[in-house]
Amino acid sequence: MTKATAVAATSLLSPTDHALVLIDFQSQMAFATHTIDISALRNNMALIAKGAAGFSVPVVLTTVAEKSFSGPMFPELPAIFPGQAVFDRTSMNTWEDQPVIDEINRIGKRRLVLAGLWTSVCIVGPALSAIEQGFEVYVVTDACGDVSLEAHERAVTRMVQAGAVPITAVQYLLELQRDWARSQTYALTTGIAAEHAGGYGIGIQYAKAMFGAQEGGH
Repeated sequence: MTKATAVAATSLLSPTDHALVLIDFQSQMAFATHTIDISALRNNMALIAKGAAGFSVPVVLTTVAEKSFSGPMFPELPAIFPGQAVFDRTSMNTWEDQPVIDEINRIGKRRLVLAGLWTSVCIVGPALSAIEQGFEVYVVTDACGDVSLEAHERAVTRMVQAGAVPITAVQYLLELQRDWARSQTYALTTGIAAEHAGGYGIGIQYAKAMFGAQEGGH
């Protein structure tokens, strides 16, 4: 008989078991993105970036042809990660850039979470490459975008078929917190959610303001 135990699945993300790789959140890439409103994309990107920063998740920032074509990163990222190195590439596939791979190896996490532009090129490339080399890959699908819904959906399907796990931005943040009784990061998590998690965030703000609610209570 199967017996239940109060232990989380190992497939759930934790702050210490992965690196977050943010790819090509740049002006030129955003101009042709039509699968998600750019303000929503920037919001979701900021949500996962702030979550990673707050939980001390190692983060890799990378751009493509920043000076010659694609332009600077969205301004939220250097604000969240001041002074952090940005790996600028010529390759469409991040995984084919040796300095990025050196950084991945330095960090030493077997599990990677990816987000960026565009899904069908700049996310598919490293996702399939990493999976083939034995890494576990998660993709924050609502912090990605593409030139058409067809391109985005086919890319997600292709990555899932190869073994990648699709998640959302709010899911990523709450999976890092996991338990509201973890008081050290409670204010961090609810603060990020209140700012970036849409109606859920407004609900947190309302509950705290109106009757001092707190999820960690019983």
